Amino acid sequence: MAVKQTAGRDQLGELAPKFAQLNDDVLFGEVWSREEALSLKTRSIVTVVTLVAKGMVDSSFEYHMATARKNGVTREEMAEILTHEAFYAGWPNAWAAFRVALKVYGDEADAGEGTSFSPMFGLGAPNDAYAQYFIGNSYLNPLTSAAECGVGLANVTFEPGCRNNWHVHHADKGGGQILICTDGRGWYQEWGKDPQELTPGTVVVIPEGVKHWHGAARDSWFSHIAFEAPGENCTNEWLEPVTDEQYPA
Repeated sequence: MAVKQTAGRDQLGELAPKFAQLNDDVLFGEVWSREEALSLKTRSIVTVVTLVAKGMVDSSFEYHMATARKNGVTREEMAEILTHEAFYAGWPNAWAAFRVALKVYGDEADAGEGTSFSPMFGLGAPNDAYAQYFIGNSYLNPLTSAAECGVGLANVTFEPGCRNNWHVHHADKGGGQILICTDGRGWYQEWGKDPQELTPGTVVVIPEGVKHWHGAARDSWFSHIAFEAPGENCTNEWLEPVTDEQYPA
């Protein structure tokens, strides 16, 4: 989901209020928000390519490069985009863009083949133990254990298009699960209800006994912290995969 923009009003509100309004409300508020017509990832790629072609690799370009990373453009994809564009926009422009890319993506370390997403709480290792219950690749970074503090916290990261199967958290008393969304964009859905979009800051409280699934959007990496709510005799029942027809477009 496009983030509400206030940079125009913050920086130019007094000098050029109309320009500020067009920047914040029209360009970002209307054009960037039309995700049903063009995804945020694609809009970021178009914007980065256009700015490189014009030789505009200033602070605004760094912002759009960082936004592209947030919208799911991986380091490998960005490197390929800039390499391709070098032959059309000019070698010096591409070199300048790569310097910004090194700044924006340079802190990432590959955790696996083709993986360059760098979530707030760490990517962790491939989630092999539960791979049979996921469509696509996921990664698990344990943060605490139940033995240490009574509650086991883990950061779970989904590659674009990855989601877990329908499942139910059972408990004789209490129980359920809580998700705290930290990076990227994803989905949560309860059986019989419409999908709910997940973005950083979203908190989802999943009651005991509710059939549900959660995962990344098609065009974005996604991370959340997950933990079981305290309860008695808590168990997890894994069910059928989420079909392409059930998965949001």
